[in-house]
Amino acid sequence: MDTLHIDLARALRAFRLELALEVDGVVALAGPSGAGKSTVLRTIAGLARPDKGRVALGDTVWFDSGAKIDVRPEERSVGLVFQDYALFPHMSVADNVAYGGGKQSGELLARFEIESLARVKPGELSGGERQRVALARALARDPGVLLLDEPLAALDTHTRARVRGELRGLLKGLDLPTLVVTHSFEDAAALTDSIGVLVEGQLVQTGSAADLVAAPTTPFVADFTGANLLTGRARATGAQRTENAGLASSALAYHWSIPGRSPAHPTAYPRWKNRRPSCVPSRSERSANGSASAQRPARASAHATASSP
Repeated sequence: MDTLHIDLARALRAFRLELALEVDGVVALAGPSGAGKSTVLRTIAGLARPDKGRVALGDTVWFDSGAKIDVRPEERSVGLVFQDYALFPHMSVADNVAYGGGKQSGELLARFEIESLARVKPGELSGGERQRVALARALARDPGVLLLDEPLAALDTHTRARVRGELRGLLKGLDLPTLVVTHSFEDAAALTDSIGVLVEGQLVQTGSAADLVAAPTTPFVADFTGANLLTGRARATGAQRTENAGLASSALAYHWSIPGRSPAHPTAYPRWKNRRPSCVPSRSERSANGSASAQRPARASAHATASSP
Protein backbone atom coordinates (compact mmCIF):
# COMPACT_ATOMS: atom_id res chain seq x y z
CA MET A 1 0.00 0.00 0.00
CA ASP A 2 1.38 3.42 -1.00
CA THR A 3 1.30 6.28 1.48
CA LEU A 4 -0.57 9.49 0.71
CA HIS A 5 1.61 12.50 1.55
CA ILE A 6 -0.16 15.82 2.16
CA ASP A 7 1.59 19.11 2.85
CA LEU A 8 -0.45 22.13 1.88
CA ALA A 9 -1.32 25.72 2.73
CA ARG A 10 -4.25 27.75 1.51
CA ALA A 11 -5.83 31.01 2.61
CA LEU A 12 -9.52 30.56 3.41
CA ARG A 13 -12.07 33.23 4.23
CA ALA A 14 -11.60 33.33 8.01
CA PHE A 15 -8.22 31.65 8.53
CA ARG A 16 -5.28 30.00 6.81
CA LEU A 17 -5.36 26.25 6.28
CA GLU A 18 -1.99 24.62 6.92
CA LEU A 19 -1.75 20.86 7.08
CA ALA A 20 0.96 18.20 6.95
CA LEU A 21 -0.32 14.63 7.15
CA GLU A 22 0.56 11.13 5.97
CA VAL A 23 -2.23 8.66 5.31
CA ASP A 24 -1.30 5.00 5.55
CA GLY A 25 -4.37 2.89 6.25
CA VAL A 26 -7.68 4.37 7.36
CA VAL A 27 -7.26 7.85 8.88
CA ALA A 28 -9.88 10.34 10.03
CA LEU A 29 -9.67 14.11 9.80
CA ALA A 30 -12.13 15.28 12.44
CA GLY A 31 -13.20 18.62 13.86
CA PRO A 32 -15.94 21.24 13.86
CA SER A 33 -17.80 22.37 10.76
CA GLY A 34 -15.93 25.04 8.83
CA ALA A 35 -12.48 23.91 9.98
CA GLY A 36 -11.23 23.22 6.44
CA LYS A 37 -11.71 19.43 6.36
CA SER A 38 -13.63 19.22 3.09
CA THR A 39 -11.19 21.67 1.50
CA VAL A 40 -8.41 19.17 2.22
CA LEU A 41 -10.33 16.44 0.38
CA ARG A 42 -11.05 18.71 -2.57
CA THR A 43 -7.38 19.69 -2.74
CA ILE A 44 -6.24 16.06 -2.79
CA ALA A 45 -8.75 15.27 -5.53
CA GLY A 46 -7.62 18.27 -7.58
CA LEU A 47 -10.93 20.12 -7.27
CA ALA A 48 -9.27 22.95 -5.33
CA ARG A 49 -5.77 24.38 -5.68
CA PRO A 50 -3.63 25.22 -2.62
CA ASP A 51 -1.47 28.33 -2.47
CA LYS A 52 1.56 26.14 -1.96
CA GLY A 53 2.52 22.63 -0.92
CA ARG A 54 2.83 19.11 -2.19
CA VAL A 55 0.42 16.18 -2.60
CA ALA A 56 1.76 12.77 -3.62
CA LEU A 57 0.76 9.12 -3.55
CA GLY A 58 3.96 7.19 -3.00
CA ASP A 59 6.37 8.40 -5.69
CA THR A 60 3.57 9.81 -7.88
CA VAL A 61 3.30 13.58 -7.43
CA TRP A 62 -0.11 15.15 -8.03
CA PHE A 63 0.69 18.67 -6.92
CA ASP A 64 3.95 20.47 -6.20
CA SER A 65 3.95 24.25 -6.14
CA GLY A 66 7.75 24.41 -6.25
CA ALA A 67 8.05 22.11 -9.26
CA LYS A 68 4.93 23.61 -10.86
CA ILE A 69 3.17 20.24 -11.03
CA ASP A 70 -0.63 20.20 -10.97
CA VAL A 71 -2.19 16.99 -12.29
CA ARG A 72 -5.77 17.31 -13.50
CA PRO A 73 -8.51 15.73 -11.31
CA GLU A 74 -9.41 13.05 -13.86
CA GLU A 75 -5.78 11.95 -13.99
CA ARG A 76 -5.45 11.47 -10.23
CA SER A 77 -6.06 7.98 -8.89
CA VAL A 78 -8.71 9.12 -6.42
CA GLY A 79 -12.09 7.70 -5.45
CA LEU A 80 -14.25 10.38 -3.80
CA VAL A 81 -17.50 9.74 -1.91
CA PHE A 82 -19.40 12.99 -1.42
CA GLN A 83 -21.37 13.81 1.73
CA ASP A 84 -24.73 13.53 -0.07
CA TYR A 85 -23.38 10.62 -2.19
CA ALA A 86 -24.15 12.54 -5.44
CA LEU A 87 -25.74 9.54 -7.19
CA PHE A 88 -27.35 10.19 -10.56
CA PRO A 89 -31.12 10.02 -9.84
CA HIS A 90 -32.06 9.04 -13.41
CA MET A 91 -29.65 6.09 -13.48
CA SER A 92 -30.06 2.66 -11.95
CA VAL A 93 -27.72 1.34 -9.28
CA ALA A 94 -25.83 -0.69 -11.89
CA ASP A 95 -25.45 2.31 -14.21
CA ASN A 96 -24.26 4.54 -11.35
CA VAL A 97 -21.55 2.07 -10.41
CA ALA A 98 -20.58 1.47 -14.06
CA TYR A 99 -20.21 5.23 -14.56
CA GLY A 100 -17.21 5.13 -12.21
CA GLY A 101 -15.29 2.78 -14.48
CA GLY A 102 -17.41 -0.11 -15.62
CA LYS A 103 -14.73 -2.77 -15.81
CA GLN A 104 -15.48 -4.25 -12.39
CA SER A 105 -18.97 -2.95 -11.70
CA GLY A 106 -20.50 -6.42 -11.56
CA GLU A 107 -17.90 -7.60 -9.06
CA LEU A 108 -18.47 -4.52 -6.92
CA LEU A 109 -22.23 -5.04 -6.88
CA ALA A 110 -21.63 -8.49 -5.46
CA ARG A 111 -18.94 -7.34 -3.06
CA PHE A 112 -21.20 -4.70 -1.50
CA GLU A 113 -24.25 -6.98 -1.59
CA ILE A 114 -26.31 -4.72 -3.86
CA GLU A 115 -26.76 -7.10 -6.81
CA SER A 116 -30.49 -7.34 -6.12
CA LEU A 117 -30.72 -3.54 -6.40
CA ALA A 118 -29.01 -3.35 -9.80
CA ARG A 119 -32.07 -1.99 -11.64
CA VAL A 120 -33.34 0.21 -8.80
CA LYS A 121 -33.09 4.02 -8.93
CA PRO A 122 -31.36 5.91 -6.06
CA GLY A 123 -34.65 7.46 -4.92
CA GLU A 124 -35.90 4.03 -3.88
CA LEU A 125 -32.85 3.16 -1.76
CA SER A 126 -32.31 3.45 1.97
CA GLY A 127 -29.49 5.59 3.37
CA GLY A 128 -27.23 2.62 3.93
CA GLU A 129 -27.90 1.28 0.43
CA ARG A 130 -27.11 4.65 -1.17
CA GLN A 131 -23.86 4.76 0.76
CA ARG A 132 -22.79 1.34 -0.53
CA VAL A 133 -23.64 2.35 -4.10
CA ALA A 134 -21.59 5.55 -3.78
CA LEU A 135 -18.66 3.60 -2.33
CA ALA A 136 -18.88 0.99 -5.11
CA ARG A 137 -18.90 3.76 -7.75
CA ALA A 138 -15.82 5.40 -6.19
CA LEU A 139 -13.97 2.08 -6.27
CA ALA A 140 -15.04 1.22 -9.81
CA ARG A 141 -12.18 3.28 -11.24
CA ASP A 142 -9.68 1.26 -9.18
CA PRO A 143 -8.30 4.26 -7.26
CA GLY A 144 -5.06 4.45 -5.32
CA VAL A 145 -6.68 6.60 -2.62
CA LEU A 146 -10.21 6.67 -1.18
CA LEU A 147 -11.67 9.91 0.20
CA LEU A 148 -14.94 10.02 2.17
CA ASP A 149 -16.60 13.32 3.04
CA GLU A 150 -18.89 12.94 6.10
CA PRO A 151 -19.95 9.42 5.03
CA LEU A 152 -22.51 9.01 7.84
CA ALA A 153 -23.87 12.55 8.15
CA ALA A 154 -26.83 11.93 5.85
CA LEU A 155 -28.13 9.01 7.94
CA ASP A 156 -30.59 9.06 10.83
CA THR A 157 -29.38 8.02 14.28
CA HIS A 158 -30.69 4.45 14.13
CA THR A 159 -29.34 3.75 10.64
CA ARG A 160 -26.07 5.50 11.43
CA ALA A 161 -25.20 3.11 14.25
CA ARG A 162 -25.77 0.07 12.04
CA VAL A 163 -24.05 1.40 8.92
CA ARG A 164 -21.06 2.58 10.97
CA GLY A 165 -20.16 -1.03 11.74
CA GLU A 166 -20.72 -2.14 8.14
CA LEU A 167 -18.58 0.67 6.75
CA ARG A 168 -15.68 -0.07 9.10
CA GLY A 169 -15.58 -3.66 7.87
CA LEU A 170 -15.65 -2.53 4.25
CA LEU A 171 -12.87 0.02 4.70
CA LYS A 172 -10.65 -2.46 6.54
CA GLY A 173 -10.91 -4.90 3.65
CA LEU A 174 -9.94 -2.43 0.91
CA ASP A 175 -6.20 -2.18 1.60
CA LEU A 176 -6.18 1.44 0.38
CA PRO A 177 -4.98 4.64 2.02
CA THR A 178 -8.31 6.12 3.07
CA LEU A 179 -9.04 9.58 4.48
CA VAL A 180 -12.39 10.02 6.22
CA VAL A 181 -13.63 13.54 7.02
CA THR A 182 -16.15 13.85 9.85
CA HIS A 183 -17.31 16.26 12.56
CA SER A 184 -18.21 13.32 14.83
CA PHE A 185 -15.63 11.86 17.20
CA GLU A 186 -17.78 8.73 17.56
CA ASP A 187 -17.69 8.14 13.80
CA ALA A 188 -13.95 8.80 13.62
CA ALA A 189 -13.24 6.42 16.50
CA ALA A 190 -15.42 3.66 15.04
CA LEU A 191 -14.18 3.88 11.45
CA THR A 192 -10.46 4.55 11.75
CA ASP A 193 -7.31 3.68 13.67
CA SER A 194 -5.82 7.18 13.65
CA ILE A 195 -7.49 10.58 14.07
CA GLY A 196 -6.23 14.06 13.29
CA VAL A 197 -8.18 16.91 14.92
CA LEU A 198 -8.41 19.97 12.66
CA VAL A 199 -9.47 23.30 14.17
CA GLU A 200 -9.51 26.53 12.14
CA GLY A 201 -7.13 25.09 9.58
CA GLN A 202 -4.59 23.77 12.09
CA LEU A 203 -3.94 20.15 13.01
CA VAL A 204 -3.94 20.41 16.81
CA GLN A 205 -3.47 16.73 17.71
CA THR A 206 -3.14 13.31 16.08
CA GLY A 207 -3.34 9.84 17.56
CA SER A 208 -5.65 6.94 18.19
CA ALA A 209 -9.05 7.53 19.76
CA ALA A 210 -7.69 6.16 23.03
CA ASP A 211 -4.74 8.58 22.90
CA LEU A 212 -7.00 11.58 22.36
CA VAL A 213 -9.31 10.57 25.20
CA ALA A 214 -6.47 9.84 27.64
CA ALA A 215 -4.27 12.85 26.92
CA PRO A 216 -6.00 15.73 25.09
CA THR A 217 -3.60 18.58 24.37
CA THR A 218 -6.17 21.39 24.18
CA PRO A 219 -9.51 22.18 25.84
CA PHE A 220 -11.21 21.70 22.46
CA VAL A 221 -9.84 18.18 22.01
CA ALA A 222 -10.91 17.31 25.56
CA ASP A 223 -14.43 18.58 24.92
CA PHE A 224 -14.54 16.97 21.46
CA THR A 225 -13.73 13.55 22.92
CA GLY A 226 -16.32 13.88 25.68
CA ALA A 227 -14.18 14.83 28.69
CA ASN A 228 -15.47 17.04 31.51
CA LEU A 229 -14.08 20.58 31.41
CA LEU A 230 -13.94 22.40 34.75
CA THR A 231 -13.69 26.19 34.80
CA GLY A 232 -13.45 28.10 38.05
CA ARG A 233 -11.04 29.28 40.76
CA ALA A 234 -7.81 27.41 41.45
CA ARG A 235 -5.83 27.54 44.67
CA ALA A 236 -2.57 25.72 45.39
CA THR A 237 -2.81 23.48 48.46
CA GLY A 238 0.83 23.16 49.39
CA ALA A 239 1.89 20.61 46.82
CA GLN A 240 5.51 20.75 45.77
CA ARG A 241 6.11 23.05 42.85
CA THR A 242 9.23 23.93 40.90
CA GLU A 243 9.53 26.55 38.22
CA ASN A 244 12.48 26.84 35.90
CA ALA A 245 12.38 29.12 32.86
CA GLY A 246 8.67 28.62 32.46
CA LEU A 247 8.80 24.85 32.97
CA ALA A 248 6.39 23.55 35.60
CA SER A 249 7.20 20.05 36.71
CA SER A 250 5.94 17.44 39.19
CA ALA A 251 2.27 16.82 39.87
CA LEU A 252 0.46 19.90 41.16
CA ALA A 253 -2.67 19.58 43.27
CA TYR A 254 -5.31 22.28 43.21
CA HIS A 255 -8.72 22.79 44.74
CA TRP A 256 -11.26 23.99 42.22
CA SER A 257 -14.17 26.10 43.43
CA ILE A 258 -16.84 25.56 40.80
CA PRO A 259 -19.62 28.19 40.83
CA GLY A 260 -22.76 26.67 42.27
CA ARG A 261 -21.00 23.53 43.50
CA SER A 262 -19.55 22.71 46.90
CA PRO A 263 -17.19 21.52 48.25
CA ALA A 264 -14.22 22.34 46.05
CA HIS A 265 -13.03 19.56 43.75
CA PRO A 266 -9.35 18.53 43.85
CA THR A 267 -7.65 18.14 40.50
CA ALA A 268 -4.21 16.61 39.86
CA TYR A 269 -2.23 18.07 36.97
CA PRO A 270 0.34 15.88 35.19
CA ARG A 271 3.74 17.09 34.03
CA TRP A 272 3.71 19.95 31.52
CA LYS A 273 6.26 20.30 28.75
CA ASN A 274 8.06 23.62 28.28
CA ARG A 275 5.16 25.80 29.31
CA ARG A 276 3.52 27.08 32.45
CA PRO A 277 -0.25 26.54 32.64
CA SER A 278 -2.06 29.85 33.02
CA CYS A 279 -3.57 28.67 36.30
CA VAL A 280 -0.05 28.49 37.78
CA PRO A 281 1.04 32.05 38.75
CA SER A 282 4.44 33.19 37.52
CA ARG A 283 7.14 34.37 39.86
CA SER A 284 6.37 38.05 39.08
CA GLU A 285 2.63 37.49 39.59
CA ARG A 286 3.25 35.89 42.96
CA SER A 287 5.45 38.81 44.03
CA ALA A 288 3.00 41.43 42.78
CA ASN A 289 -0.03 39.86 44.41
CA GLY A 290 1.75 39.26 47.70
CA SER A 291 -0.68 39.71 50.53
CA ALA A 292 -3.73 39.60 48.27
CA SER A 293 -3.10 35.95 47.50
CA ALA A 294 -3.37 35.15 51.17
CA GLN A 295 -6.86 36.62 51.33
CA ARG A 296 -8.44 35.03 48.30
CA PRO A 297 -7.48 32.49 45.61
CA ALA A 298 -6.45 33.82 42.20
CA ARG A 299 -8.99 33.55 39.41
CA ALA A 300 -7.95 30.95 36.87
CA SER A 301 -8.62 31.37 33.19
CA ALA A 302 -7.47 27.90 32.26
CA HIS A 303 -9.63 24.86 31.68
CA ALA A 304 -8.87 21.58 33.42
CA THR A 305 -9.79 18.16 32.20
CA ALA A 306 -10.92 15.67 34.79
CA SER A 307 -13.05 12.59 34.93
CA SER A 308 -16.24 12.66 36.93
CA PRO A 309 -15.91 11.32 40.48
